Amino acid sequence: MTHSSLPPDDDALLPLDAVRERPAPVAVPPARGVPESAETLPVARVAVDTPLPHLDRPFDYLVPASMDADAAPGTRVRVRFAGKLVDGFLLERAEASEHTGKLARLERIVSPERVLTPEIALLARAVADRYAGTLADVLRLAVPPRHARVEAETRDEPHDRAREEAGEEGRGEPGPWADYPDGESFLAALAEGRSPRAVWTALPGTGQRGPGWPEAVAVAVRETLRGGRGALVVVPDGKDVALADAALSAVLGPGAHVALTSDLGPAERYRRWLRVVRGRVSAVVGTRAAAFAPVRDLGLAVIWDDGDDLHAERLAPYPHAREILALRAHHGRAGLLIGGYARTAESTRLVATGWAGPIAAARETVRERAPRVRPAGEDSELARDEAARAARLPSLAWRVLRAGLETGPVLVQVPRRGYLPALACQSCRATARCGSCGGPLALRGGHAAPYCRWCGRIAGDWRCRACGTARMRAQVVGARRTAEELGRAFPSVPVRTSGKEGVLAEIGAARALVVATPGAEPVAEGGYAAAVLLDGWALLGRPDLRVAEETLRRWMNAAALLRPRAELVVLADSSVLAVQALLRWDPVTHAERELAERTELRFPPAVRIATLTGSPAAVREMLGEVALPEGAQVLGPVPVDTPRGDQVRERAMVRVSQAGGSALAAALKGAVGVRSARKSPEVVRVCIDPLDVI
Repeated sequence: MTHSSLPPDDDALLPLDAVRERPAPVAVPPARGVPESAETLPVARVAVDTPLPHLDRPFDYLVPASMDADAAPGTRVRVRFAGKLVDGFLLERAEASEHTGKLARLERIVSPERVLTPEIALLARAVADRYAGTLADVLRLAVPPRHARVEAETRDEPHDRAREEAGEEGRGEPGPWADYPDGESFLAALAEGRSPRAVWTALPGTGQRGPGWPEAVAVAVRETLRGGRGALVVVPDGKDVALADAALSAVLGPGAHVALTSDLGPAERYRRWLRVVRGRVSAVVGTRAAAFAPVRDLGLAVIWDDGDDLHAERLAPYPHAREILALRAHHGRAGLLIGGYARTAESTRLVATGWAGPIAAARETVRERAPRVRPAGEDSELARDEAARAARLPSLAWRVLRAGLETGPVLVQVPRRGYLPALACQSCRATARCGSCGGPLALRGGHAAPYCRWCGRIAGDWRCRACGTARMRAQVVGARRTAEELGRAFPSVPVRTSGKEGVLAEIGAARALVVATPGAEPVAEGGYAAAVLLDGWALLGRPDLRVAEETLRRWMNAAALLRPRAELVVLADSSVLAVQALLRWDPVTHAERELAERTELRFPPAVRIATLTGSPAAVREMLGEVALPEGAQVLGPVPVDTPRGDQVRERAMVRVSQAGGSALAAALKGAVGVRSARKSPEVVRVCIDPLDVI
């Protein structure tokens, strides 16, 4: 596999070693009446933990002679800043300072542990610049909080032998990669220490050991360790971490890697993270925060299912794990593997620009492994059952469920969680809303009273404002109500639910009805015997730029859990492009069409977009002050719906070409810094390349 040496985002991935012009350094004069400074490299450049954007730069401090031994780059320090003691990271030591005035001294070395490696420090700076954020915000995401007790534990742990032992052995079996024409060449490149970049369209199907993708990822990690380099795997949630963790343990052996998830607890997470930063292990698997894991000599970064919104950080500056790993792979000369059953437009663009190569199985292999997809509403089915046009579960779905239950568990995917999450008037079909705050009404159970989803008020005396009717009907049916109805239809079959209230990781091979929301489908031992994808209109009808891509991704993730050639029914119009892609099991063509349409309409990822959200006055003020790059197009501002409707918010969108992305981020960051310096009372939220642009 050959790849271009240039990244896809033009100036968005500039070399990290580019240094800004600085004035000539000024020698540090000796201080009087205070403890002596360190004889060599007496100046410490510190990244101070401050939320103020206009102070997003390193500050110089003197290193006292008593701290000389422990004041190493990457350590945590305490410094006096604006009259207060604050935390910070020591970035580097220098002989002289550019500051012409008197320098303050380091107050304390919090710990001699070097928790911030040079690679992660440079990566954090690049992520902050790309997303118009501050270094302090990114470092909070990259470095977990300190636990002194964990640091004090014994350091005489065995060093990583997985990389050395892997190099001593011959090349292992390709495993699942043997099903892909380019699979073995990809593994060979990793084993030879090269850095291939690929977008991998994984084969569907579940065997006795579960889905095939965790084993494939583990084999790629094994070959990377054989090549003498480290590996990092990022997956959407804890359920996927458990699958990848088990596969890595089986392929690499126990203790050769660590899993990093938020549910470990702060102490255990920090303990495992220290093993990585100390070089005890060279392989890591985790959720989005693991993208910053300080793996030494990174040779391969893997992200699974990059279209999942869980990969997008909820905290400022809102980076996406895919972009973090792309930055890291490009600047660190590491390999990158973007895998999934479906394809995003962003990963398709990487292939189209030549920055990454595709890995996909032959069509004959896909047909053998994919389920048999049947859309509801075919002419033959309508001729047999006219009522199927209006039925939520047509006769085809009932037949498939009944036949599947004879040989094993069956899956029913429901887009909405809860019981009845949306209600309407029985007579006029108007949405039922709370008389107090105007929020939508819902039901928690069959014998519960309707309540407001915004304020929680019980609406026992509700009447429709339009026609005065006191009766309601279901507007949307949730997963728990669906499970209740299926339980009545199949009284002898156990019904299991998996969703926000409780996610099942796996189930056995015995017959069962599994009702799950998208993303919460448990893995069935040996695969599901059949599946039904309900309420396709609810997924396809959302006002979202990515609605077709996201719907296909959710459908394919569920369908991939079936046995090869098992029957799957999708309740959606067969003329919809996403349904056609599912019928043919062809996510690549669908993604290429999505990318072409977005390029024509100037939507991401063909362009870079930034959103500015805040009060109407603040957004307009910032738009009037910011110096946008040439060719930038401002759309809006327009009103934004708030969760309770009690705050007036507006959002403006700024659109530029890919080449102008870095200039746009720099301009917006400068404008935010100006507002911060003059202490503007209202905050404008800046988000670069947001997932929701409509």
